[in-house]
Amino acid sequence: MTYLSKSGLGGLLAAGTLALATALPMKAQAETTYNLALLSDFSGPYADIMPILASSREVVFDWWNATSGKELGVKLNYKNYETRYDAAQVASLWPGIKSELAPIAVVGLGGPDVAALSERLPEDKIPMFMATAAYGFAWQPDSWIFNPRPTYSHEAAGFLAWMREQRGGDEPIKFAVLSSEASPAYVDMGKGLEVYAEEHPEAADLVEVIYTDVQPTDLTAQMRRVARSGAEAVIIQTNTSIVVAAKRGLQANGADIPIMMSSHNGLPASGKALGGLAQLEGDFEAYGMVIAADEDTEARQFYQTLVSDYGLKAPWNVVTAMGISQAIYTVAVIEHAIEENGAEGLTGELVREALFAKPITSEETHGFLPSLTFTPEAPFPLKGLKVNVGTVKDGKITIAATGVDVPDLSKW
Repeated sequence: MTYLSKSGLGGLLAAGTLALATALPMKAQAETTYNLALLSDFSGPYADIMPILASSREVVFDWWNATSGKELGVKLNYKNYETRYDAAQVASLWPGIKSELAPIAVVGLGGPDVAALSERLPEDKIPMFMATAAYGFAWQPDSWIFNPRPTYSHEAAGFLAWMREQRGGDEPIKFAVLSSEASPAYVDMGKGLEVYAEEHPEAADLVEVIYTDVQPTDLTAQMRRVARSGAEAVIIQTNTSIVVAAKRGLQANGADIPIMMSSHNGLPASGKALGGLAQLEGDFEAYGMVIAADEDTEARQFYQTLVSDYGLKAPWNVVTAMGISQAIYTVAVIEHAIEENGAEGLTGELVREALFAKPITSEETHGFLPSLTFTPEAPFPLKGLKVNVGTVKDGKITIAATGVDVPDLSKW
């Protein structure tokens, strides 16, 4: 579906307008269309997972157009823009995106989008919806960028608290963080966990933060230090390349320390980069979103509907779940805005207001996300934060825990 959205929105709209004028019944002729700008990375650090993520969120817009949108008389058009996961590229593209589409919402990808647009979107009155966890540097009131999950550091802290409980004992859990200075988002992940360890010394002992290249060739020496420090977990929420180098470094040192990943660099993506999921036996991924395991959950049933009825070809994994969850809460907010204001004259400002008007229930997202209550105080829900934990057991991804409470963190 991505290639369709790249083929030229203007031509598509023109062809659609002609077809509507000549062939469709009166209700369809009254259809109102709105545009969404999708920020993507098909050639940068996330090129390995972008086709899956992009097709997963696009198919939700197709599903919504065919179901709720059809009933409401609204169609959402969308177009991908290649940002190469680069803040300068995002900033350069933004004036053209705004002029070409006049979008009522942006569907973002990651930290460079936040860094480039956090000051622009309030002026342009266009909200941006993310799939990822949030960032400490974006944790400010009156945001126009929204995450359905707390910060990466919140999610890692929830995992560490759960792991300590599983281990038992009163000693704080020792952990190391691997990150990179290549992106403000990467740096932020380490800083947030430093705050967590400082505020909760009875629960967490941060032995080292290692900043490395985005695509490191060898981390054997660094992993030797981590192993000698007695670390019980290694937190890597950056990308698959760092996971691969860290895993090889741990193996070279004969160290069996579990790695915790996030959703965008999770078990399937990192396992593929390592040559097989078995390489990550006993490792973890943790985040505030459904775990794409074999269990027959409501979320998986909805995914199967997208496959059978709307042509989704992406496999059932965390990247697919991330794309679906992003799009499905985006259309839920837009639907709330339509219900409140009508189908005509919808703007980005009205969409943002709808986000605060009432919760987005877990039922609306088919179980992909918990019920979300946004307020202007933060770019993510502040209450009832929870994470789910997945692991590799006997070569398969399984659910290790659901609904794990997230410890309190101060802003950093």
